[in-house]
Amino acid sequence: MDYQKNAKMIKAMADANRLKIIDILSCGTMCACEILENFDFTQPTLSHHMKVLQDANIVTAEKNGKWQNYTLDPQFVKQLPLFTYNLLKSDETCICHQKKATS
Repeated sequence: MDYQKNAKMIKAMADANRLKIIDILSCGTMCACEILENFDFTQPTLSHHMKVLQDANIVTAEKNGKWQNYTLDPQFVKQLPLFTYNLLKSDETCICHQKKATS
């Protein structure tokens, strides 16, 4: 498990506004102007949040005129449930079982 990568993802998601952005983008691709309608902050603040989400590989962006179109990264959508499952599972591949096997 890539703890560094997953920690970056969790840190990016550890903000109520960014969680709301992820929820909004679960409906599909949207331009920044559409996302911004759901918040009471400025476009530069939205840009900051989107940059954090992009750096964590949660969203992708595509320029369209003066606006960016944002989409949830398909790998993030696929990997988040698997990450959660792998972190919380308790079977023979669990880190606690691996530690006992090497002791």
